[in-house]
Amino acid sequence: MEARQAKKSTRSSTSKKGASRQKKSVASTMKSDPKKIIQILKKSYPDAACALNFKSPLQLLVATILSAQCTDVRVNIVTKDLFHKYKTARDYAEADPAELEEDIRTTGFFRQKAKALMNVCGEINDNHGGQVPKNMDILTRMNGIGRKTANVVLGTAYGIATGVVVDTHVRRISNRLALTQHKDPDKIELNLIEKIPQKEWIDFSHRLIHHGRKICDARKPMCELCPLEHVCPKVGVT
Repeated sequence: MEARQAKKSTRSSTSKKGASRQKKSVASTMKSDPKKIIQILKKSYPDAACALNFKSPLQLLVATILSAQCTDVRVNIVTKDLFHKYKTARDYAEADPAELEEDIRTTGFFRQKAKALMNVCGEINDNHGGQVPKNMDILTRMNGIGRKTANVVLGTAYGIATGVVVDTHVRRISNRLALTQHKDPDKIELNLIEKIPQKEWIDFSHRLIHHGRKICDARKPMCELCPLEHVCPKVGVT
């Protein structure tokens, strides 16, 4: 009797594992549907916006530079006082390096970030009348600004859709949704630009970032709560 029950239990366990493997197999072969993904994200995160606090393009540029390898929460804590102390591009450009480093120390990599802020703001002050340029090529030629930072400033501060911001959340979720197979941010952006309408580029990034923070965690994605669950191929999710 016990032997028959043990055999039945084994068959049941094997059946469940088989069903689980089959479910994962079906998910991994599912094709992505950008149109449906956009619709669901719009409905789920209608008010998604940049998490960095700012009141001007310059403030957003500074905050974005500080956000590298740092949480937005920590950046907002630091910039609360920083923005009162440094109000113009000239203020950053002519700051005492050691003092600026100390002011931003808790964001990490403070020496490199202070140098980047002084270089970028020096060029903005000297060559652009103290105003952050509204041009991708000009911004990315500055020593200290990459394409991601430029996209953030142009899209969020000026409403200019020059590309898709690819941060750690966008990179991870774009792969899980099979919108790209790349890890390199520039290649991921090219894939997203091809699949996402330009009018959606700015909000798509904000919504995907919010989704990554709320549900699609790097280690333990909450697929059972995910509004995208039925359209997500779950690439790399185990």
